[in-house]
Amino acid sequence: SQLPFIEAMRAVDLDHVQRRADAEEQLAALGVEPALQSFFTQSLDLTGKRWRLNLDGLAREMPKIMDFPQMGASWEGPALFLAGAASDYVRPEHRPAIRALFPKARFARIPGAGHWLHAEKPREFESSVRTFLNA
Repeated sequence: SQLPFIEAMRAVDLDHVQRRADAEEQLAALGVEPALQSFFTQSLDLTGKRWRLNLDGLAREMPKIMDFPQMGASWEGPALFLAGAASDYVRPEHRPAIRALFPKARFARIPGAGHWLHAEKPREFESSVRTFLNA
C-alpha cells in the first residue's frame, strides 16, 4: 500500500513551506527517501500551499488502486512489465495471471530500484522503456 506516503505528504506543514526543499526536509524527517521526496514535491503548489494530488481521494480509493481487476479480454500486443528489483509488486507468482491477460508480456527488473523505479532510477527506467518501444 502507498498509504504511508500519502500520510507523510499529509503531515507536511505547508504553512512552513516556502521552497520545495522545505517540504523535502519535512518528508525526510518522516523517513521518506530522497528520490521520493523530490518526486512527491513535484506535485506541490507552492503558491497555493497545497498538494495538486487529491490525497484524500487516493487514500480512500487505495484498495481499488492496489487491486487486480478481473477482465474478460486480453491484449494480444506487446506489453512490458517493468519493476524495481526491490519491489514486490510484480512477483513471479503473478506471471500466470499477467500472461492470461497479456500473452506477449515481457518482464524486466531494474536493479537498485523499488516500486518508484521511475523516480529512483530515471535513466535506467527510460532506457528500458525505449528498448521495449524500439523492439
